[in-house]
Amino acid sequence: MSDPLIRHLDHIAIVVADTEEALQFYHGTLGLPLVFSEVLPAEKVRLTHLDLGNLHLQLVEPLTDDHPLREHLASHGEGLHHLCFRTDDVEETLSALPERNLKARNMTPHSGPRGRQAGFIDPELTRGVIWEMTADRRANP
Repeated sequence: MSDPLIRHLDHIAIVVADTEEALQFYHGTLGLPLVFSEVLPAEKVRLTHLDLGNLHLQLVEPLTDDHPLREHLASHGEGLHHLCFRTDDVEETLSALPERNLKARNMTPHSGPRGRQAGFIDPELTRGVIWEMTADRRANP
């Protein structure tokens, strides 16, 4: 398999209970520049990106009590949630996963920040690490 699945690390995602409170540490204490914050209504999350120099730190706040990340927060607390890698085309990447003995959590990409598409690889097949793939809307429409 000579064609790489990923192009580069796009962001590191940390799940937080409250974005404003988390920003006191990441922006206030550490001094990381705030790039943008966006609510994705369809995904019921607030995504806030901070600049780490060569990639972003993404704060992920679930916005509803029944969001699956609330259970994650209750079980694990705040902290590292997933690594997100840039790919050329999320749909193509997800459909090619079986060729690499991997599978997607869902074959239909979900909405990502700033109009991007994204999809998760099943962590049972990635040694327990949650990997997200992201790309701008279809690279080859």
